[in-house]
This record gives sequence, C-alpha cells and structure tokens, in this order.
Amino acid sequence: MSVTLLAGSATASVALAAETPAAAPAATVAPTAPVENLIVGYKSSATEASLNTAAADDATAKGKKAGKKAKFDRRLGTGAALVSLGGTVAPAAAADVMAQFRADPDVAYVEPDTRAYAMAVTPNDTEYAKQWDLFEPTAGMNVPGAWDKTTGSGVTVAVIDTGYVAHSDVAPNIVAGYDFISTSSEARDGNGRDSNPADEGDWNATDGECGTGSKASTSSWHGTHVAGTIAAATNNSKGVAGIAYGAKIQPVRVLGKCGGATSDIVDAITWASGGSVAGVPANATPAKVINMSLGGSGTCGTSYQNAINAAVARGTTVVVAAGNSNANASGFSPASCNNVINVASTNRAGDRSYYSNFGSIIDVSAPGGETRRATDTPGTVTTPENAILSTLNAGTSTPGAETYKPYQGTSMAAPHIAGLAALLKSANTSLTPAQIESAIKTNARPLAGTCTGGCGAGLADAAATVAAVTSTPPTSGRENTTDYAIADNATVESPITVTGVTGNAPAALKVGVNIVHSYIGDLKVDLVAPDGSVYNLHNRSGGSTANINQVYTVNASSEVANGTWKLRVNDNAGGDTGKIDSWNLTF
Repeated sequence: MSVTLLAGSATASVALAAETPAAAPAATVAPTAPVENLIVGYKSSATEASLNTAAADDATAKGKKAGKKAKFDRRLGTGAALVSLGGTVAPAAAADVMAQFRADPDVAYVEPDTRAYAMAVTPNDTEYAKQWDLFEPTAGMNVPGAWDKTTGSGVTVAVIDTGYVAHSDVAPNIVAGYDFISTSSEARDGNGRDSNPADEGDWNATDGECGTGSKASTSSWHGTHVAGTIAAATNNSKGVAGIAYGAKIQPVRVLGKCGGATSDIVDAITWASGGSVAGVPANATPAKVINMSLGGSGTCGTSYQNAINAAVARGTTVVVAAGNSNANASGFSPASCNNVINVASTNRAGDRSYYSNFGSIIDVSAPGGETRRATDTPGTVTTPENAILSTLNAGTSTPGAETYKPYQGTSMAAPHIAGLAALLKSANTSLTPAQIESAIKTNARPLAGTCTGGCGAGLADAAATVAAVTSTPPTSGRENTTDYAIADNATVESPITVTGVTGNAPAALKVGVNIVHSYIGDLKVDLVAPDGSVYNLHNRSGGSTANINQVYTVNASSEVANGTWKLRVNDNAGGDTGKIDSWNLTF
C-alpha cells in the first residue's frame, strides 16, 4: 500500500527588590515613566518602620520639602510603606520626592511602584499576525492562552513525513531523525535507509509517473511545513510561531517520489516511539508524540494497527490526519485505525473545510484552512490569507531558498493537535496517551460554523485543555492502576469507587482503557455501572491485534455517578493472556 501526504493578559513574573533593612540607604531605582506611588522601606530601628502615624507624618514632610504632595497610603505585607503622590506625576517630579527619602539615614530604600505587563501574549515573530489559526476567537485554537503554563519543553514530536529541508526558523528545535525510505529511486538520495532524514524533494516530472491518473507536480516540502506548525522557533523576531515552540522536532522520512510504503511507515512508527527495528540504530530521543499527516484509501490494516498499538503502549500519542476527500474517514488509513487522535480540518469561519473527511471516527477538529473556496477552480489559490502559514522551501524540485507559504489540508490540522499534545505532555508528564486524547476532546469547544458528517468533539482549545490538566488530574483521581490478570476463558473485574459527584453521570462519560493482551479478538470489555447496568466497549473485534489503549465515550446519563463502577473483561479463547493495566473515568 502506498500513502501520500494530506496537504492541500497573563500575570507577569517580576523580581522583587529585597525589603529587608539595609545597613545604609540603598541606591534607588530611577523612574523612567510617570509614577503614582512610591514604596519606602525604613530601617527596623526607625519609628516609621512600625508606626503608621510616624510614616504618615514623614511622607507629608518629605513631600513638602520637594514641593510635591506625598501621603502615606498603607503598609505592605513586607512592612514597607506605600506612599501616594496624589496622582500620576512625571518621572522628574517623582525623583525629587525620592531624593528626600534617599537622604534620610532612617530609610533603607525607596523605589517607584512600577507596573508589570503580560509576558506571553504576542510573540514578536514577523508573520505571527497572519497566524489566525492560533489566536482568532472565531476559529483559532486559543494557543496563546496556553503559553503562560507550557511551551512544550522536554517533549520530542516525531514528524513522519517527507523529511526536513533546512530552515532557520525550525532548525533550533530539530533533533536527529532517520530516513526510512527503502528504495533508492524513491528516496532520491542514492541509497536506501540511512540516518539522514533530509527531504530530497517529492516532485513528479511527468503525468502518469506515479501510476494512472497521477499528475506532474513540484516538490511540496510537506514535512517542513508540518514541523513549523508544531515547533517553529518563537520570539526570534522572524517568521512564524510554533504551537509547542519549546518542543523538539524529530524528522522521520517515509514519503519520497510517489508517496511511501506501509512497510516503511510501520517501521518509522516503531522506531520513533522507541521500539526496535532490525538494521536501524536505537532512537536516542524517542518521541512522546507522533504526527502523521499522510494516508491512503482503505481501512486500517493489521500492520498499521499493531505498530500504533505498540507505540501507544510505550507512551507515545499518535496523531493522524483524517484525509482530504470530503468522504467518511472510515475508508482511509491510518485515519481509521484505533488508538489514534483522528483530526478533521476547519476553516477560518469555523466550518468544516470543504475537502476534509468526516464521520463518527473523527476525534476532534483543528484549523486546516482553505487556500480557495470550494467553488473556486481546483489548483488555484484565491484565499491564501485563510490557509495555514508555515515554514517551506522555494525549490520546485531540489531544495532552494527557505520561505514561508500557506497550505490547506487535514495535513495542516493534525500538527495543531500534535503541538497541543506536546504542550499537555510537557505540562503534566504523567499523562498517558489516553488521558491526552480525553483531555483534548473533553475541553474542545463547539464549532463556530457547521460540520456535515461529523467533526468529533469540536474545535480543540489549547488554553482550556492545558488549564484542565494543570489544575486537576484529567481523570479527577478516578483511576485504577492495579494490574488485574486476564486468564484464558475467564472473566476479571477492576473497580473504581466514585464519591463526591452530584447527580448522574454525564451523557459523554469518558472511559479510558489500557489493556495489555496479545490477541484482543478474544476479549469482550464492558463498563458496569453501580446499579449493574452493562455498557459494552469492545466485543471481540480486532483479531490478532495486540493491546487496547483507547478512550471510549458512554452515555451514562441514566446512572447515578457515585458508587462502584467496574471494568469487566471476559476472555473467550485459549492461548493468549494479558492484564488490565489501568483504566479511568472522566466525569
């Protein structure tokens, strides 16, 4: 099977001067802006240090000496006196009053009551204003609101794609990757697999070169565009801002001339997540997030599913693009695989992008943009301002000069979620892939526009999701991590006792399940409510696929929330055993 790319104010932190008494008057901070108040620290031996009336008299006297108004306002928690200047005065006038305090041997220090401002609101990247997908209230992903808490530091995101062409706006965040393209003619680098994931170009010189119906095309530099959305360097006075700009990008090359082979992609998933691949050195920096903005027609095969399940079991969150065929995503792979976050695309108005796949298997939506309207001539670019701007290269075949360009596609939507996953993992390192997926879906907001066919939980909201995982555990503490062995032809139950919840369970109760088992086709998995009601989660599907690591949604609105819930697993065959590793409930 060959696959192709799917493109088309915060509180400031300030250093406070020590307010402990000094042996001599400290050098004052000269005012550089209009001043309304002064902060005066008296030595502990001075009457003014403890008696408010003395401090008030002293402030009035010193103000008169400077020809200005000065009045004691209140005592700060540190013991210093806040002195009002009767309104905002010019820096020079404030300096005159400060000089009077500074000349007093009983004063330890005096400084203007300066103001602090938000530190993480607007990056200085020159193209940031064009990144509507990050900040616009209608259909942006509310990313700036997350940056005060996390920027993705400590997390590596593998971009399994066309590789990486050098770009100065991404280079600071690149770590060693790998080229998994086995065939030298497709790789265009003169050999098969190697440790250099450089993008050699994926152009097609003539129509039909990649099969019947294929068209000649220039190189896309697709992986570099995806990488920029996730983790372009930020606040570097150039280019664009990355969603998780503190994270690292690991380029893993699988797409070359005429796309890429499933066998290469499966190995790439395994290696990127820290698994072993014969003939390939171990990954020194395994990724905690994988982005796959690629796909092909057909339902998820066992090879894909096994590789994804193993990656998730290693603790790696796998994000995939839903596809660009305006069709049900269930007919595309890896979009139809289990244990992935399947991402549909939305436009600047908050509608489903006209090209985006849809359906019940979509998990969440993210901005993918539209470089043209659905009614515009295919291949034209009529609304570039409504697409996703990111890092690119100007070469039509082989690499040329670095540049920036707007693209559209679920390929552009997926890295928004991969970036968000990196923010979450950085903010709370204990989060599992299932918890990350649950948090993203639970905190998504309704689309501003419309979505025919199903767009998952809604539009992802970075600030809301990061706030949720940093304020309280995503499972609200309702998790059982004790191992329960699953024997052949046997049934086992793992309990969670819920208390302190008012009323009934929600209509969208999230059930995160992590089962280690070598053959999930043997298994029937049910959620058992406190009153004994049974909700089936998995019923002997998946065949020889290993492991279940998935978040299920159950309409439990008829059930009282408090009580003992159980995860019941029935094994109905011999030869394969396993365990309930953990499971959780998110109300």
